[in-house]
This record gives sequence, structure tokens and C-alpha cells, in this order.
Amino acid sequence: MTIKVKNLTFEAILGILEKERVAPQKLLINCKISYAYKEGLFLDYREVIDLIEKTIKERKFFLIEEALNELSLDLKSKFPNISSIKLKISKPSIFDNCEVCVEKKVKY
Repeated sequence: MTIKVKNLTFEAILGILEKERVAPQKLLINCKISYAYKEGLFLDYREVIDLIEKTIKERKFFLIEEALNELSLDLKSKFPNISSIKLKISKPSIFDNCEVCVEKKVKY
């Protein structure tokens, strides 16, 4: 089975620029998670969304790469039946002329 979360949007501290360390900025999170489904063993969308948002808000990462690494580890730890994860964090407003993002794919 595969679940997808598209355009999860919230504000958090994430980045190395001085202005990014002072005020939260808008982030967009997309993920695609494949997992082994068995009766009674499933991924709860709400738990996935809550884990992503809580992790990023609480840890105030400097680099998107660090956030992606921690998120993938936290998701796999909480949901051991995950077989692969694709995560993307976008910063839609950090620059006036583009949106930047970093993506990570992990197979277990």
C-alpha cells in the first residue's frame, strides 16, 4: 500500500539565514510512504501528519537535509512496516523569484 500527503502547510523555523532563525516561514511538505498492509496494521494519516509537523516545529532544523534525515528515521521508527519513504520539503517564500526544495528517498 502507499499513502501520500500532499502540500502539508505550516510555519516553522527552518534554515541557516538570519531571517530564517528569527521568524517562522511557510513550509510545504509532501510525502509518499509505501508499507506492508496487514489486517489491523496500517498507517494512520493523522499520526503521520502530526509526527512531521511536530518534528519540524520542535527541532528548528538549520538544514532541510537534516530535517529530512530525522523525519525518515522517526517515521520508520514509529511505523516499522514502512518499506520506502519519499519526502520533500519546500520553502515557497524564501526567495522572491523561485521556490526551493530538497527531496529524499529511502528504501528499507
